[in-house]
Amino acid sequence: MTKKVKAVGLLSGGLDSTLAAAMLQKQGIEVLGLNLYTGFCVTETKRRTGAYKPEEYKPNEALKSGGDLEIPVEIVDIAEEGYFNVIKNPRYGRGKNINPCIDCRIFMFQRAKKYMEEVGADFIFTGEVLGQRPMSQHRQAMQIIEERAGLKGLLLRPLSAKLLDPTLPEQDGRVDRERLGDLNGRSRKPQLQMAVDFGLTDWAQPAGGCCYLTDENFARKFTDLFHHDPERDLTKREANLLAIGRHFRLSPRVKFIVGRNEGENRALLAEQQNDLCVAPEEEVNGPTSLIQGPASAEDIRLVAAATARYSDVKDGPVRIRLFGPGREEWLEVEPLAAETLEPLRI
Repeated sequence: MTKKVKAVGLLSGGLDSTLAAAMLQKQGIEVLGLNLYTGFCVTETKRRTGAYKPEEYKPNEALKSGGDLEIPVEIVDIAEEGYFNVIKNPRYGRGKNINPCIDCRIFMFQRAKKYMEEVGADFIFTGEVLGQRPMSQHRQAMQIIEERAGLKGLLLRPLSAKLLDPTLPEQDGRVDRERLGDLNGRSRKPQLQMAVDFGLTDWAQPAGGCCYLTDENFARKFTDLFHHDPERDLTKREANLLAIGRHFRLSPRVKFIVGRNEGENRALLAEQQNDLCVAPEEEVNGPTSLIQGPASAEDIRLVAAATARYSDVKDGPVRIRLFGPGREEWLEVEPLAAETLEPLRI
């Protein structure tokens, strides 16, 4: 009996990866979805930190896509498997902000290769389109990524396959190359038509903002953190905090974060650990702020005043609660003036 061909697909839940999976399914190939969480996915980080309001909550896009296609999806958290070191020390440089796209893809495909071997799959595929992204989806970058990941001939990009060198499963007939695509560039029209042809009606919309590392505001906070402490380890907690709230720098060793909504207030409290937090009394609607570093009494009072500024109280003093491990105090402060606060913003 002929063994059924099995493929592992890096499934984000977006249209491209969903189409790639559907194309191979149409050929009778058994498809397994793999979703790798890096710690910098905007929607997944918001889900995990509790930063979404209940009415904003979205299901995991990869799981939804897998459900629509009736394929199993494995979610693997690679944030602390060495991925954070890739972010701090990329070999192939960064994009416009702090996104090390080539190093990121290499690391992800190395992890996907391990999974492929564990489940006995024949090859890996993605929804990448030649020329769609300037840093990691031009021909030379794709070749570097494939070779450095140890996947020479085993990494199939179904949407653009006819424009790329044939992979091993195409060469030996396990995949019919004639039924693959020849997409090139950034236009979405061909994919939208393919979605209609395949009967796909609902998918996560593509967006450059799906990764915090491409976001200018996040990049500024990341750069500030490691400028003041270059030897600091990047941890999942630190990555979560960088994605939350307004950030302000008081000194090389002290900064504070002010929540922007109820979800971020909850997320800051969830990440508090040994840090101090401040928040207005319950009768006042306002943010929670988290202080990082050895804050002085003067620093704490300034953070309390900054927190008061973002509360509903516009005139007069605000009662602020200071709390942390083994410590609880009350302060009464006037809201901080904008001209004092804004120069501190990161």
